[in-house]
Amino acid sequence: MSRYELMTPCHFGLEAVLKREITNLGYEIIKAEDGRVTFAGDAAAICRANIFLRTAERVLWKVGEFCATSFEELFEKTKELPWEEILPADARFWVAKATSVKSKLYSTSDIQSIMKKAIVERMKQKYRLQWFPETGREYAIRVSVLKDVFTVGIDTSGESLHKRGYRKLVGKAPLSETLAAALIGLSPWRWDRVLLDPFCGSGTIPIEAALMGLCIAPGVQRTFCAEGFRDRIPERLWKEAREEARSLEKRDRKLQIQGYDIDRDMIRVARQNAEMAGVAQHIHFQAKPVSELSSPNKYGFLITNPPYGERLEEKAALPALYRALGEGYAGLENWSCYLITSYEDAQKYFGRPADKNRKLYNGMLKTYLYQYMGPKPPRRNENQTNDRENV
Repeated sequence: MSRYELMTPCHFGLEAVLKREITNLGYEIIKAEDGRVTFAGDAAAICRANIFLRTAERVLWKVGEFCATSFEELFEKTKELPWEEILPADARFWVAKATSVKSKLYSTSDIQSIMKKAIVERMKQKYRLQWFPETGREYAIRVSVLKDVFTVGIDTSGESLHKRGYRKLVGKAPLSETLAAALIGLSPWRWDRVLLDPFCGSGTIPIEAALMGLCIAPGVQRTFCAEGFRDRIPERLWKEAREEARSLEKRDRKLQIQGYDIDRDMIRVARQNAEMAGVAQHIHFQAKPVSELSSPNKYGFLITNPPYGERLEEKAALPALYRALGEGYAGLENWSCYLITSYEDAQKYFGRPADKNRKLYNGMLKTYLYQYMGPKPPRRNENQTNDRENV
């Protein structure tokens, strides 16, 4: 099979997590940069990456990269790219998204228009056509420009990969599925350990943990726009990738995942979302304030996204809320805590500085993942550990 460069955008700060996921799938990393990891793979890799990756926002089939500082140069450089290797003669294609940062060409609408015209000219020459019906499959082109360097790719995902299909209802400040999965991936949590989210909202962190604990691929139930690229990606490759994903599932595992929220309506939402994800029986949701945080279990994990106080009227409640979270955590024996927040006084009111902190972006909002590391549990014997596959 042909070898392609595939680009996977992600939240800023999650590149290392995404690199690990791609490496675990067996692919070679070409480059990791802010908000994107590029790797080498064949047509099957497009299918597998879309179905298996938990922290990527989408998978782009890289067409090329070039420098341009004028619209004339942009036209010519775009025209030089091998579009006919991806786009069939009847393709319906457009430049769906363009971003420009610190570049001479900053009008994204002009970039989109000029690149479309250049692609048409290339296709005319290669297919010996003067008019394109554009009645075939849809191909969305995405372009990012940074310091005059254009990186161009074909979208193979369609809807963003964070849209797993289970979250029909959300709370006031939802955490994306990809970011929730990354928070869990940044911790040493394993499927046979306790995980508790005391601010679970619509249930995203517990649901993502359950999917990981049961080895359910996040994209196994949804469809992708590249499933229509049948002359480039055979249908059997999608079938084989889904069969592989289902063969790895461990649905008989007994998980210990809990989600609390003070809002009873949100607990109902979380349960509905867990039902949609097919993991409701593996998560215990309960309407409960953080002041009642407790557990008889040892060596568990708090992984949570507490309120940030982005609204002025909510900010006054944050000291008491973070203090209650810290006091509850102090009463949990040998637990670790991972909390993501933009609240600048989080450590102060939590009652102790974090062992580590990591800057992450929740959308455009700068946040920090504060990590409080509990001790490792005692080593298990061989019979207890031989079923501990990676999640």
